[in-house]
Amino acid sequence: MSTVHEQLTEAADQAARIVSGTDPSRFGDKTPCTQWDVKELLNHLILWTSYSFERRARSEQVGPDLTERDFASEADYAAGYRAQLDRALAAWAPAEVWDSEIDTGGGKTPAQQVAEMILMEMVLHGWDLATATGQPYQVSDEVAATVAKAVGASAEMYRQYDGFAAEVEVGPDATALEKALAVSGRQP
Repeated sequence: MSTVHEQLTEAADQAARIVSGTDPSRFGDKTPCTQWDVKELLNHLILWTSYSFERRARSEQVGPDLTERDFASEADYAAGYRAQLDRALAAWAPAEVWDSEIDTGGGKTPAQQVAEMILMEMVLHGWDLATATGQPYQVSDEVAATVAKAVGASAEMYRQYDGFAAEVEVGPDATALEKALAVSGRQP
């Protein structure tokens, strides 16, 4: 069984591939996240799954210098995202990070739980961006199972804040990823 760090590395590779394959001519296209177009989703994905991801390892928050930044307008946004993902993964590599509790701004949370939430964010929004831009998206069953666990644990809270839609029905032969997507209100 792989560790969550290995799963984050796998999901980061997929997210970087999807971001790199996103054509700026599609920035105005709709996404499965109905409140965002492709450019807005891209900015959200870059901010929370790379910059915030790195800072969480040190119990730091992102500030306005990042929350107000338009990453997608930068000529090298895809290369910048890949480099930032690598910095984030390196920040999470030490064992002491995994043994800690992370200050999330609303209290302390075990690092494992924070990492699973970041993995959920990376996979769900990576899938959203891939779907919106016509790119394939795939992760291992191990990654999908961890995401399904995080989705299941947080689905009701996310629904209260319109982060997830109502659960979607899937057939009995649905993959682990399709099941996680369905619980989060996405149509696989």
